[in-house]
Amino acid sequence: MAELNRVEIEILGQKYMIRSASEPGYVKELAAYLEKRVMELRGGGGGQDATRLLALAALYITDELFRLRDERREADRAASARVGALRDLLDAVVSPSGS
Repeated sequence: MAELNRVEIEILGQKYMIRSASEPGYVKELAAYLEKRVMELRGGGGGQDATRLLALAALYITDELFRLRDERREADRAASARVGALRDLLDAVVSPSGS
């Protein structure tokens, strides 16, 4: 089992100690991204409930993940179809024609 790193992060002024197999810099980057998304949701107002903001940020980030996952699947399907078409073309060119 990979050794877990202890990383302190701060989100909305609250400090958390995280144990992760990922590099500390990566964990801090994740926390910074979450903080950024929360601040975008918060806008100019500072009095919104932190739990609500974090839940909304989680939903937005999950939506991003799902959309990117779907785009990746579609790109994989399209690439696979192109490879299949190229294989068919190559087979037609190099296949012996009954010689």
